[in-house]
Amino acid sequence: MSLLKSISVSKSFAGVQALKDVSIEISAGEVHALVGENGAGKSTLIRILAGAIAPESGSVEMDGEVLSHGDPLIAKEHGIAAIYQQPALFPDLTVAENIAIGLEEGGWCRRVRWGQRRDRATELLGRIGANVNPNALAADLSLAEQQMVEIARALGANARVLILDEPTPSLTNREVDNLFRIIRSLREQGVALIYISHRLEELFEIADRVTVLRDGQHVGTHPMSAMTRDELIRAMVGRELTAVFPKRTVPIGEVRLEARGLASHDAGIRNISLAVRSGEIVGIAGLVGSGRTQFAEVLFGLRPADTGQILLDGKQVQIDNPQKAIGLGIGHVPEDRRRHGLIMQMAVAANATLADLNAVSKNGFLDTTKEKTLAARFVERLGIKTKTVDDSVDKLSGGNQQKVALSRWLATNPTVLILDEPTQGVDVGAKSEIHALLCDLAEQGLAIIMISSELPEILGMSDRIAVMHAGTIAGILDRQQATQEMILALALGSAA
Repeated sequence: MSLLKSISVSKSFAGVQALKDVSIEISAGEVHALVGENGAGKSTLIRILAGAIAPESGSVEMDGEVLSHGDPLIAKEHGIAAIYQQPALFPDLTVAENIAIGLEEGGWCRRVRWGQRRDRATELLGRIGANVNPNALAADLSLAEQQMVEIARALGANARVLILDEPTPSLTNREVDNLFRIIRSLREQGVALIYISHRLEELFEIADRVTVLRDGQHVGTHPMSAMTRDELIRAMVGRELTAVFPKRTVPIGEVRLEARGLASHDAGIRNISLAVRSGEIVGIAGLVGSGRTQFAEVLFGLRPADTGQILLDGKQVQIDNPQKAIGLGIGHVPEDRRRHGLIMQMAVAANATLADLNAVSKNGFLDTTKEKTLAARFVERLGIKTKTVDDSVDKLSGGNQQKVALSRWLATNPTVLILDEPTQGVDVGAKSEIHALLCDLAEQGLAIIMISSELPEILGMSDRIAVMHAGTIAGILDRQQATQEMILALALGSAA
């Protein structure tokens, strides 16, 4: 019997249909995956289920009872809790205080029983096997620990339906394994879980059923065991998608960027030697903490190099700040686009031109006409889906945000492009588009360094693969010889 239902739910924003007659059923004690491309309606649906917004038509039922529209308190009273990609904790409060918010009752003059509050937090954290100090400040916790605190708080509110929205992109493999252990434990306790993730391989490991949304409509619900990865992708995009990794053979030229014996105590890297040629995509693989991101930061001048050399077109250069790197023709799209790659509240036009303000300025003053014209050129070139270049970036889907981040550096006409997790958090359709764009850039002669945690992406897009372990390159593999097993062996430091 279903625990939670949406019945013919529809919703539009500014005339754009986000959901149309969507009906799904969630059963107690199941992990129900919800998938679809960015813009398919997943976020709108879970916000309606959690009471954050009201549908224009249709209804939501819990235990056969119709819930009031757009009332998160009613949803919470019925045991529905949502944990979003960015945890909603108060950073300057302790774990115990964060868990207590919304759980403790009483008037404004009641006495706080600190011991009971800590004991309650310890008990709830213990239920999910989370080793988190209830006296620690939320600001001092890792993202995985913050998620554990939110799950504990939801259990304290007697959550019977738990919605997890993209919970794993910033977690290590060990933290993902621990999260899955908790999910399985909650499922055994009869909790229903709605699980949203672009990492399709996770769904086959953790989900019982999967619902596919496409263009705001319900395409189908299937047992996870009855689906293959290709079938799931086909259902999501509505077409055959055989070119998720559309690697093309392009002419590879002379060495454009080279690191020789590069080391940085601050970055935790040592003795790195690597050359990247014009037209070449060199993938950087390795486990979290292996030094991949830190190596990129040294190349871009974000962290100082202590020893070694960096050469551009055969000439040694000194890169001690990003401005110098930009001047030398190096672009860098960072891993966390929301924090470091974009200014989310600024317009598409401002973000797309921010790395080269000289190109859109005159006599020291910003020329907004030039800014919008240049941005519009990249919107067309990269296929960025936005109503106007005046729209703020936070209104765009993850894939389109990534394209804006990329356009910022393409506007500087770079010869070397460093991409850290270029398709993290984007759907398979947008991923394919970004990969095709990388092939186009390589064909134009750019030297590309691509850091990725996804082995299929590394194997599918790289001409050569440098595998990092413990702050250095453990080995370099040609495209033809590389396998997942070989990459993992080098990443673990266990290769012969």
